Amino acid sequence: MLDISRLDHVLITIPLNTREEAKDFYTKELLLEEIPGNHPNGAIWIQMGDVELHIREEDAHQNNSARHPAFVVKDLEAVIAFLQSSNIEISYSSLIEGRKRCFFRDPWGNRFELIEFTQ
Repeated sequence: MLDISRLDHVLITIPLNTREEAKDFYTKELLLEEIPGNHPNGAIWIQMGDVELHIREEDAHQNNSARHPAFVVKDLEAVIAFLQSSNIEISYSSLIEGRKRCFFRDPWGNRFELIEFTQ
């Protein structure tokens, strides 16, 4: 049995030589907090609620995958307005009872889902 208590982090990749652009996007555009430190493989660590987002350059980066982490937000409409104010495109998928949700991609094609539970 796996006795898992919570998700700690999600790792996404970015193309080589885009580390500083990624740091700026996540900290200056999305206004998320960077976790300082000398992280393995030159990764950038970003705090997203109680989950960490780890970002690492890789030469095999894929920019069109449907893979994604999903993050719960309190006010989806406000988050959508914030993202759109930075010209970040929002997309939608199938409806799921009891939740509103949307998707966006970072400038390197990494896909994120945002969920607001309604029940």
